[in-house]
Amino acid sequence: MDEESVECVTSDEEEQVEENVGENNVIENSSHNHRKLLQFGSSKKVLNRPVSGVHELLECPVCTDSMYPPIHQCRNGHTLCSTCKTRVHNRCPTCRQELGDIRCLALEKVAESLELPCKHYVFGCPEIFPYYSKLKHEMTCNFRPYNCPYAGSECAVTGDIPYLVAHLRDRHKVDMHSGQTFNHRYVKSNPREVENATWMLTVFHCYGQYFCLHFEAFQLGMAPVYMAFLRFMGDEIEARNYTYSLEVGGNGRKLIWEGTPRSIRDSHRKVRDSHDGLIIQRNMALFFSGGDRKELKLRVTGQIRKEQPSPDGGISIPNL
Repeated sequence: MDEESVECVTSDEEEQVEENVGENNVIENSSHNHRKLLQFGSSKKVLNRPVSGVHELLECPVCTDSMYPPIHQCRNGHTLCSTCKTRVHNRCPTCRQELGDIRCLALEKVAESLELPCKHYVFGCPEIFPYYSKLKHEMTCNFRPYNCPYAGSECAVTGDIPYLVAHLRDRHKVDMHSGQTFNHRYVKSNPREVENATWMLTVFHCYGQYFCLHFEAFQLGMAPVYMAFLRFMGDEIEARNYTYSLEVGGNGRKLIWEGTPRSIRDSHRKVRDSHDGLIIQRNMALFFSGGDRKELKLRVTGQIRKEQPSPDGGISIPNL
């Protein structure tokens, strides 16, 4: 959908959006004796990864990931992981000998005795785990990088929050605003042209955190709808410390939505398909626009609040 006029205005410029956040980081891996560019970004200083000789032996020479049982080897003792065994067509990538079905039981046994840091240590995870427990932890580690929240394309970039904020600003040219209140205007001359997953994204900075405001039009069954929702750039537990409200109206009527922002751990599609936000049917949207059904004019206002615990530890009190 071609937007003819889109404007987002904050009424409370309380903080300057940080200009110098996030840089591509390079990490030196001593097991390869060369510098390798990470596929994820971190704004933190990256330290050399602690590597031991045994850990190097457990690194697959094809994909460079850690190997887990079954660990395969050729007749000359060269090892590789089970996933890569099929990729190399049963040929040893080191000596080109046929691999067969030989397992390196000794190396599997040695792995049981190892304790290694979480691979997300570059993002701040301090945990150390037995080798075979590490993988399970890393899948749900609170320090694991976030996916880019941009919804307009299949962006594969991951990183910590400061890195993603810079990525959204510089790569996707997303509008950045400071403040906890906003006034979002949407105007379209032909409201009947609604293409699926037409969207807009704005990033807000308040309370020292970043929030993504999504506004889009898509088909819900056979009916075109407009939807606005907020996502928190952080984990789900921390997102629960905040609430937000959205309001749209006109002609003496209004719709109000109040809720808790979803973490960007939940994908944009997951939030949208769960209808967790302000949903405006097209007929109602046209009524808010003036009722002549010739032009769509929506004004979505909203506010982000931080919840503060009450003195007695009971119900939280919004921090307005």
